Amino acid sequence: MGNPVDRNSGRRRGIALSERQKIAWLRLIRSDNVGPATFKDLINHFGSAETALEMVPELSRRGGSTRSIRVASVEDAERELEFCEKFGARFVGIGEPDYPPALRQIDGAPPLLAVKGDISLATVPSVGIVGARSASASGAKFAAYLARDIGKAGYSIISGLARGIDTAAHRASLATGTIAAMAGGLDKPYPPENISLLEEMTAGRGLAISEMPFGWEPRARDFPRRNRLIAGVSLGLVVIEAAARSGSLISARRAADFGRLVFAVPGSPLDPRSQGTNGLIKDGAILTTEPRDVLDALAPVSQIDLFSTPEVRELDPEPGYAPIAPPDETDRSQIINALGPTPVDIDDIIRHTGLAPQKVHLLLLELDLAGRLARHANGTVSIVFADR
Repeated sequence: MGNPVDRNSGRRRGIALSERQKIAWLRLIRSDNVGPATFKDLINHFGSAETALEMVPELSRRGGSTRSIRVASVEDAERELEFCEKFGARFVGIGEPDYPPALRQIDGAPPLLAVKGDISLATVPSVGIVGARSASASGAKFAAYLARDIGKAGYSIISGLARGIDTAAHRASLATGTIAAMAGGLDKPYPPENISLLEEMTAGRGLAISEMPFGWEPRARDFPRRNRLIAGVSLGLVVIEAAARSGSLISARRAADFGRLVFAVPGSPLDPRSQGTNGLIKDGAILTTEPRDVLDALAPVSQIDLFSTPEVRELDPEPGYAPIAPPDETDRSQIINALGPTPVDIDDIIRHTGLAPQKVHLLLLELDLAGRLARHANGTVSIVFADR
């Protein structure tokens, strides 16, 4: 079996945000049209969330917005921070020491995570276990078997708190460490029957994480975002019982996109719950029939520090620093003409226009904040036409 993981292997790195910075970060990510990718671009371009907040209205106007963009207020951010503290949780920024190192590296990583429970689990190497909500008794038993033994080997187990396989994986790893990725706010767990399980987790060797605001009721479209968290936090993802169209397969696709190992437990061809997992095996997932299959495959990557560099860090501008001048109308037309309804790589736009990368990125930020740019999972972008 693979070597046990060292839980204290020096993965906890980063720079803590001040309270003032955290309020600015919270305001920026809660403002209209600012998602994780836009947040990162704004910070990288302007050096700090405070400066970015000042520029957001102008950028939106230059991008063609016909209405004033809503920028979250200081009061809104302070209220959310206060609620978070009273709830027994806190926010962790992407460059801070307690942010999950593997998640930090994915495209579109959440700038801020709300976390509650044993924060040490955030920096422990993690394995995701997901599968059918309507799991069979044998599927749930096998999920528990994997979670228990993988947890004993030093990994935390991350799943989505759903019924079936998720619940079995969480319960089996309560003693060794388990993480629940939430689709809604930390105060809005789903499903209701797992509230007691979540409370047991966060009171002991467990951690709940969410990128959504407090009070946010999970909707159907929020669960793929939750699945992205599971895939991003983990070094490898195990799928047990998944139908041909299921959220677990979304998690598997995202894990593969992020360069994670994907494991699948085979099942009967006559069971619809095994169509997805058997298909994953055909597509190259690692066939898994015992914990050794997971531990041996992960051993080479779990013993080295692959995730040490923060993706987003506030910078003090150099003396004499000034933001790049906005593109003129000629440059603007070139970039907009290079865009269309078909997703295109940003590097291709830069090559096609021959313009400086900073100018291209700045105009894309303007369009994004104006609601005229669509960002896609593979890092490509496309234009959003006004009549849509």
